[in-house]
Amino acid sequence: MQPLRITGFVIAGMIVAGLSAFAAQTAGTPSTAERPRTAATIIDPSAADSNGNLHVPADYRTRYQYLGSWAVAAEGKGSKEMHSVYASPGVAAAYSKDGYFTDGAVIVKEVFETETEEMTTGTVSHVKTLTGWFVMVRDSKDSYPGNKLWGDGWGWAWFDKSDSKKTTTVDYKSECQTCHIPAKGSEWIYVHGYPSLNR
Repeated sequence: MQPLRITGFVIAGMIVAGLSAFAAQTAGTPSTAERPRTAATIIDPSAADSNGNLHVPADYRTRYQYLGSWAVAAEGKGSKEMHSVYASPGVAAAYSKDGYFTDGAVIVKEVFETETEEMTTGTVSHVKTLTGWFVMVRDSKDSYPGNKLWGDGWGWAWFDKSDSKKTTTVDYKSECQTCHIPAKGSEWIYVHGYPSLNR
């Protein structure tokens, strides 16, 4: 009977060791609510400086990833505006993997007036004149308390086409966020319009 007793002790010991290893491995795994918001990339210094001043990122068309476009319908035919949206490097891949925007993510939306004309494919609207840019920078840590361009997890700012370094936005809550209220559940971003973010 002694071999059976020893075998039983060995099996029990293996089970305890296995459970201990599992507990140690999962103890540091944060829940969805506690997950770390580490940056997918370092914050683009041309988008936000250390004082929280926002800018249109330099060379974003060549350095950033194109996410998609929106057409704002005109009252008659075609569209009155076209919005083209870009994200800083690594943002789309991180969102597709984890389902949330990491700190340091930068979103740039170009806004164009359009021209609509009849073409061989039908009535077509295309971009004509740049109106300006809308920039958002992800910040879940409330890094700039008291700054009215930062809050609810983002920095928010509109820039007229005449100056990509100086925002005309004074208070994001009244000037920017109201348009994003329907997207509050997806971190204020209309993710359903961007194929590269769809998981």
